[in-house]
Amino acid sequence: MRSQPVAVQQAANGLTRTRRSRTWRRHLLQSGTYLLILVLAVLFGGPFMWALFTSLKTTREIFIFPPTLFPKVFQWHNYIEIWRQIPFALFYRNSIVVTVATLIGQMLSASLVAYGFSRFRFPGRDALFVVMLSTLMLPSQVTIIPQFILFRFLGWLDSYNPLIVPAYFGGGAFAIFLFRQFFLTLPKEFDEAATIDGASSLSIFFRILVPMSKPVFITMAIFSFLGSWNDFFYPLIYLNTLEKFTLQLGLQYYRRSAEAGGGATEHLLMASAMMMTLPSLLLFIFLQQYFVRGVVMSGIKG
Repeated sequence: MRSQPVAVQQAANGLTRTRRSRTWRRHLLQSGTYLLILVLAVLFGGPFMWALFTSLKTTREIFIFPPTLFPKVFQWHNYIEIWRQIPFALFYRNSIVVTVATLIGQMLSASLVAYGFSRFRFPGRDALFVVMLSTLMLPSQVTIIPQFILFRFLGWLDSYNPLIVPAYFGGGAFAIFLFRQFFLTLPKEFDEAATIDGASSLSIFFRILVPMSKPVFITMAIFSFLGSWNDFFYPLIYLNTLEKFTLQLGLQYYRRSAEAGGGATEHLLMASAMMMTLPSLLLFIFLQQYFVRGVVMSGIKG
């Protein structure tokens, strides 16, 4: 009878040691995870921080060896100087016009096409969807020459039409696929109930599906914004007039002009790059939760 309390005490002690061991392993695993996240944050955030501090240096500090991360005196006036030496406001306005117009067209057309693929049955629907998806494997450089010939025939060269109008004709295979995958996760009972009440197909789309699809619309808005805002290739092909240059094209033109004139513009170009990155950074920070949700939900159902 006396040995039973001893056995119980030993079992309790063993259970306590097991719990402590599990707790230590959990803490060790969490510490390793946080350390890995910290290392990755430094690796991915290091170049951005380097660019940020470089934009606040003088030209001499940029080329000193060994290089330094922090400037001796923060040159905040660099961010004012870019508006004086570069037609930065003009380039910024042009990029905003092209980006916003492209975003609206891509969101509207891609969502409507995806609505048709996800909610209606018609002959050849699946075959058309496969053909549409196959265009994802086609590099854009393959079609640039036929597109250029077409836009030259239409008289659209040196205008924003080649950059904006194609977004209103489907919005791209990836955008259609993303919207379709999300629409498939929404129950069709909502459509059937609205149809019984006398709603048309467009009313169902705009009054039922669109309000329920906020995550995927925001996700696609981020993709569309980044793709158009950071685009350098297509403006380079179609734009020739300085007054119509977007940010990427305008800054490249300014850099080459400054190099030809023997001027030092590295600090101003880095400040311009920071200003150019700011809208994308703010967009992702404030819409991150919708972005993650939209991507996750779009892959639930095939």
